Amino acid sequence: MAKEQHEFQAETKQLLDLMVHSIYTNHEIFLRELISNASDAIDKVHFEALTNRDLLEGDESYEIFLVPDKESHTLTISDNGIGMNLEEVIENIGTIAKSGTKAFLEKLKEAKESDASVSDKDMIGQFGVGFYSAFMVADRVVITTRKAGEKQAVRWESDGSGSFTTEECEKEKRGTSITLFLGKDFYGDSTEENYEDQYTLERLVKKYSDYVRYPIKMNWESEEMPRDKDGKIIPDSKPEKKVEIRTLNSMQPLWTKGKSDITQDEYNEFYKNQFHDWENPMEIFHVNAEGAVEFTALMFIPENAPFNLYHADFEPGLQLYSRHVFIMDKCKDLLPDYLRFVKGLVDSPDLSLNISRELLQQSRELKVIGKNLEKTILKTLAKQLEKEREKYEKFWAQFGKSLKIGVYGSIYSGGDTKDKLKDLLLFETSKEGKLTSLKEYKERMPESQKKIFYATGKDKAIIDELPQMELLREKGLEVLYLTDPVDEFCIEALHEYDGKEFQSISRGELDLGDAESEQEKKETENIAKENGDLMKDIKEALGDKVGEVKVSSRLKSSAVCLVASAEGPSLSMEQTFSDMDNPMFKAKRILEINPKHDLFGRLQQLHDAGKDSQEFKDYCDMLYTQALLIEGIMPDDPVAFANKVAKLMAK
Repeated sequence: MAKEQHEFQAETKQLLDLMVHSIYTNHEIFLRELISNASDAIDKVHFEALTNRDLLEGDESYEIFLVPDKESHTLTISDNGIGMNLEEVIENIGTIAKSGTKAFLEKLKEAKESDASVSDKDMIGQFGVGFYSAFMVADRVVITTRKAGEKQAVRWESDGSGSFTTEECEKEKRGTSITLFLGKDFYGDSTEENYEDQYTLERLVKKYSDYVRYPIKMNWESEEMPRDKDGKIIPDSKPEKKVEIRTLNSMQPLWTKGKSDITQDEYNEFYKNQFHDWENPMEIFHVNAEGAVEFTALMFIPENAPFNLYHADFEPGLQLYSRHVFIMDKCKDLLPDYLRFVKGLVDSPDLSLNISRELLQQSRELKVIGKNLEKTILKTLAKQLEKEREKYEKFWAQFGKSLKIGVYGSIYSGGDTKDKLKDLLLFETSKEGKLTSLKEYKERMPESQKKIFYATGKDKAIIDELPQMELLREKGLEVLYLTDPVDEFCIEALHEYDGKEFQSISRGELDLGDAESEQEKKETENIAKENGDLMKDIKEALGDKVGEVKVSSRLKSSAVCLVASAEGPSLSMEQTFSDMDNPMFKAKRILEINPKHDLFGRLQQLHDAGKDSQEFKDYCDMLYTQALLIEGIMPDDPVAFANKVAKLMAK
């Protein structure tokens, strides 16, 4: 048959242009695509040979072979798979709407006997799709193919411009060879992407196709010094070229082995090599799932949190494979963001290696897998918290912040995230100095305690010194210590735990329940009524610095404290927003004064002498500034405050 010219189908022309210029910006994936096609072709002949051994033509050693040629600047990828005849070449290469894989799967569905490694949803290496990625690096592509069981071979050739030629040719063995005539930017030592270099090809195979189950081989060139019979280098000799066949891929992924067949050391070494960590992982998850979606997952929690875990440049996500063929490095939609610290991979035969792989995260299969993985991780962490407390607290020290951010983020994302995570949260408390869960705190609460109390501060020591802690300490009530800026946002998102609302000791009225007697409440009310004018005039002296001034029921020995209104942000939230250059969120400040402190009597005296006196105003301002400093807030004019203190001391 003479050479014939054919036009690509219109949709194929569009696809080719899209593939080269838009979809795939990462050129090196072309090798993954072609190896995937080759693997798929071998799968087909392997299946067909189950009922027709003659198709193998005596060659039962399946393999994929790479041949780089620096003289012709070509790269050839060969396989001994099913091959194609002329009709199939025109149909599968020239027409995107059909593919050999699709037709093969239709036949597979009807077969009574099948290879368990092949899934009816498996679209790896659709020859009408991934093949065109070859034109990203090649100016011209030549295919030589012969279908198993047939004698006539076919040569296909195109420069990707819109047409292709076909002609009959000779080929000794079944299968397909694809020769890429590399573009000038893709060969030579001076280029960044040199695809005729054996080291580059080895790296790409390791990266993308290491777990393809058929050997990927290549002639490996090296130089060795000649040696004598005793193994010593012959003096004055020159290096000799040596060529040996090297298998570039490992073929059997660790995650495909049974858990009982994998040692802890193997898990550790795989993790360190695959995810470039020098420490062993803290936790390992090896999941095999069958059902609506079949998949295997191998995930790890690192020993230590990456320094940039919460930075914008951190890229979370699991590696994604389909039947051991690498699809993407960072699939962000498999796990929720609060599990961003988890490293690992997922391999599923139900995922498709086709043109839409950049949109895989929208697939139903991925969502099913993701929910399963999330459930597995959270179940393991909950079991750790219950059975291996020391181990869990070690995890919490490194990654607890992620879970707290997850709870806070549920305000915006919706769903049941906070319900999934609330029992995994740990906080320091005012009792015993140990970490406690919310469940443990509630179990220790007196029956009369209506709310779960918490305090915010930079560290435990600062919270211990807060004036607001005095009354709760006296009453023996336990307080959660929130020392991370995200803690209070997390608590606000929860709002309550098991029917008990959270109560900041520095926001709104402090409801101690039965811990505060009716007599104490009545006494505070009476003092407030008697000093109503004093509180009003202190507020007037301070102006808009505070929203309210009141007699305090929560102070015991301290003179003053600053609290926030129950509505709106707290003082610590205001500081957090301010540190983020977002000062628009302001707390409504309430100045509380201890009526049992000696300073209260002095205030009364100054007020009786004249509310408009400068001394009364200075006292009011100093009390307010003192309250600011106790909260760790720098006053607007520290020099003026220092001068007022010095003036008072000189009297």
